[in-house]
Amino acid sequence: MSVTEEAVASFTDTPDERLRTILERVVVHLHELVREVAPTTAEWEAAIGFLTAVGAACDDTRQEFILLSDVLGVSSLVETLNGPPVGSGGTEGTVLGPFHLTASPPRALGDSIDDLGGGRRALVTGRVVDPSGDPVPGAEIDVWQCTEDGFYDVQEPGRQPAGNGRGLFHADTDGRFRFRTVVPGHYPIPTDGPVGDLLRATRRHPYRPAHVHLLVSAPGFATLTTHLFVAGSPYLDADAVFAVKEGLVVDFAPDDSEEDGMDRPFRHADVEVVLVPAVVP
Repeated sequence: MSVTEEAVASFTDTPDERLRTILERVVVHLHELVREVAPTTAEWEAAIGFLTAVGAACDDTRQEFILLSDVLGVSSLVETLNGPPVGSGGTEGTVLGPFHLTASPPRALGDSIDDLGGGRRALVTGRVVDPSGDPVPGAEIDVWQCTEDGFYDVQEPGRQPAGNGRGLFHADTDGRFRFRTVVPGHYPIPTDGPVGDLLRATRRHPYRPAHVHLLVSAPGFATLTTHLFVAGSPYLDADAVFAVKEGLVVDFAPDDSEEDGMDRPFRHADVEVVLVPAVVP
């Protein structure tokens, strides 16, 4: 019996069938990779050291393992596999990202999530519906984004108040939601840790196009993790975490209409978010 067969057999008595299946397949594919690449002992120790450093870089406001998953395209693949099925009519999902680490403050519809008073004012409006176009009243919309100059609140605790760029909203009876904000900037993912070292070693850039995160949920529906990518942003065709999908690119168009709390002119993005029914196991 080979070492691979022995390792697989060691999981035979695992009570959780799903866990047993995952562990068996991980061992098989990992052993196949090792045989294919044939790392030296020094290379394997370096790999272990790298993963150790990734773990050490994690704290309450930073998740380096998610960042690693993102830059390897794994997060995007997992989200695609778990997102709305092709042909379901649901809004496409994309990565959660490494900055959804603090709770978004509850806000009323129409509130601003910009506590700094940024210059490129924006209004985001939308409607949460099912695939038939019927409203999903009371849907929860968790929003988070960076500032105009590309930083999340957790990256600048001395400058940004906690919760800046974040908001937890609930759609009205017609499924509609709205909030005021600023047009976010494009930005580099954090490069001061081991993931940054990996990008430099492979001569990859760290930039993401400008975007707003949405996490949308409602009873009876599959939770949707998605983005609103700002049309015209740099790096739409070269996102460092492979998350851009054409259907998620949204025009933040100039608007000079009368809007409560908005100084004219401002930018306005209007979106429709389609949730699909949850799959009952």
